[in-house]
This record gives sequence, C-alpha cells and structure tokens, in this order.
Amino acid sequence: MKKTLLVLLSITFTFLASAQTNADTKKTPIKIDLSNRPGDHFMIQYGADSWTNRPDSVRTGGFSRHFNFYFMFDKPFKTNPKLSVAYGIGIGSSNIFFNNTRVDLKSNSTKLPFTNVDSTDHYKKYKVTTIYAEIPVELRYFSDPANPAKSWKAALGVKVGTLLKSYSKGKDLVNKSGASLYGPSYIAKESNKKFFNGTMLAVTARVGLGFFSIDAGYQINGVLKDGTGPSMNKFSLGITISGL
Repeated sequence: MKKTLLVLLSITFTFLASAQTNADTKKTPIKIDLSNRPGDHFMIQYGADSWTNRPDSVRTGGFSRHFNFYFMFDKPFKTNPKLSVAYGIGIGSSNIFFNNTRVDLKSNSTKLPFTNVDSTDHYKKYKVTTIYAEIPVELRYFSDPANPAKSWKAALGVKVGTLLKSYSKGKDLVNKSGASLYGPSYIAKESNKKFFNGTMLAVTARVGLGFFSIDAGYQINGVLKDGTGPSMNKFSLGITISGL
C-alpha cells in the first residue's frame, strides 16, 4: 500500500511540476474564464484502511474502511488558474475490523490490550472506530480549470485532525463453536479515547478525471499514543468524489 501512495505522489508531483513550469515561462497571467467554476466544493471519500507495522497480536480482518466528508474552499492562483490551493473542514471516520480479537478500550492498563478470543466467547463481527474533526489543505492542478467536470486533476495535501470519539463495537456474541448466544442482532459498544492519539497528521495525494479521483493517505504520527501500544500508522486508499 505504501507503494501505491508513492506512485500517486510521483504522478501528482509530475502534474504540479509541469504546471509550475508553464507558469514560470509566462510573465503575464493566464486568462481563463472561471465564472462558471464554483468556489466551494464538497469532497466525499470512501475506501480501505489498514494499520501498518502491526504485531501478530493485532489481528485485523474483513474490509476495514473509512468515510470522510469535507467542505472545501478552492482558490485559483492569479498567475496560473490551473493551480489552486484548497482548504476546508470536515469529519473523517475510520473503521478497523478484527478477527477473533478483543480490543479492551476500558482497560485500566497503561497499554491497550489486544486479546486473542479464539477459544472463548467472542463477537462474530468486531471493529474499532475513530472519528476526527479534520482540516484538509491541498495544492491542486486542473488541466482544464474552466471545465473541472471534464478536467484531469491532481492534488497533494496534508490534513490535521482532533479526535472526537473512539469506540469498539461487537455484533452477535458467539461461543467457541460459533453458536450465537443472544441472537445476530445483539450489539455491545465500549467508548474510550485515552489510548488513541488526540491529534492526527497525515499526508495525502489524489489523481483523477472530472468528479472522481483515486486518493491515498498516510498518517505520519502513530494511531496510538506513545507508550500505550504498538507503534502503528494508518494507510488509506480509496475513491474521492469532489467538485460538487
């Protein structure tokens, strides 16, 4: 997955370098009619998440995923409208699913326990969710800025977030033989923020056409606070719908 991020970064760097070169070779501003281009954009992201550098005790499984929603302001450069800077605010959520593992968010221990529950009662479906309020910033390139719905686009960015909530959710408690104890609709939740980093910092990249693009992101700081568990970072790969 890191290779995918590097590929996206390489492609976006190429787009942006080419655009900047074009801007540098022209001393007068490029005249492009942007009267029909909206200044405010919604950006919706959905895709896969993973924690990197996981030890054997952190047994993730299933389709771990994210859903992010942002409201963005897009400001084109006066000297080259093909380039713009965008900033905004929104919510980012990450759902990491586990395979026969209990994550004890209510533990009084200084380290977050990841417990193997193969031979005991466990939840058929189990996940840990983190929700952050986020501020994304992007440097964007449009091949045709007057018609963003038909334009090739690329973006490099960063985003910073503050933790709003973290919780675990188990559904359908079963015994070691797999028989349901309380029925498939039984759900249990535990909420606690003390083990997770209160601040999230990530680098991002996107490449696409029109309203759709492929995005990747890498959380630079650890998922967990220092000293509270394994040193893991979050990697994301998904699809972005933007420009609405």
